[in-house]
Amino acid sequence: MTDFVIPTITREVLKHFSSTSQECIKRLLATTRASPDLSVSRLSVEYGLRQADEVSSSSGHPPSKHGAVLILLYEQEGELRVLLTTRSKTLRTHPGQTALPGGRVDDTDASFIDTAYREAYEEVGLPLNSPDIHTVAVLEPSISLYKIVVIPVVAILTRPSLLFELKAEASEVACIFTHPLRAVLDPSIAKTENLVDIGSEDWPYEVQLYSTSDSVVPILDNMMYRMHRFRSSASPIKGLTADLLIKTAKIAFNSNPAYEQYAPGQLKTFEEISASLLNGLPLVKLTT
Repeated sequence: MTDFVIPTITREVLKHFSSTSQECIKRLLATTRASPDLSVSRLSVEYGLRQADEVSSSSGHPPSKHGAVLILLYEQEGELRVLLTTRSKTLRTHPGQTALPGGRVDDTDASFIDTAYREAYEEVGLPLNSPDIHTVAVLEPSISLYKIVVIPVVAILTRPSLLFELKAEASEVACIFTHPLRAVLDPSIAKTENLVDIGSEDWPYEVQLYSTSDSVVPILDNMMYRMHRFRSSASPIKGLTADLLIKTAKIAFNSNPAYEQYAPGQLKTFEEISASLLNGLPLVKLTT
């Protein structure tokens, strides 16, 4: 797998967006330029989830321990929105849950960017090499509850009508929908959306827009974790998907959430979590 290169975003591309959205895009572009090398070898040596029986000679990890997701942003009525899916209920893992297009790295993928776009093509028919889609950022990795290193790839869509051409792959995706990106920082922004009913299967909570809970995650060495859930027009936006969108929105809008993001003692960064896993240390910070 080769290192990725983010193409330059031209003024002509930015003209498709409002001045506010342009500033968001520029912040995301700047973040990628300031980020460390995210090649497989670097991930494996510095951050990877190395275990003696899993290390491969080529990368230090089996490819299945890496994945990428696509955070596709577009503008509607001056607001940046993000493309999301509801996973098919027939899937073995996370059935019926909200997801970003994406999946595990294949041997044929030249980069994490290629993984994200390939998966988006397979899941929702997002065209490959489209002149209407432009990569703007590759953000800090995250680690899923199954110890998968997930790389978020952020892209912008300059022709929103393309979304009407998408078609869900029925075996993987039950629904395609979108959500305001800023609403993961301030859930009240979603009030104007056509949201699912409170108490329904898709929002089985009494609160109107946002629900949260703290728990210990045994599979990640008893790490404390705060689960965020956002009401949407389809399935709840929660878990890793919510975490990745919060991360993206914080950078794009240069703003923190209107709520407390982390549980007491929760490790916050990829470096902290992966270093703890590598060193075999507990993933809970003891607080006094």
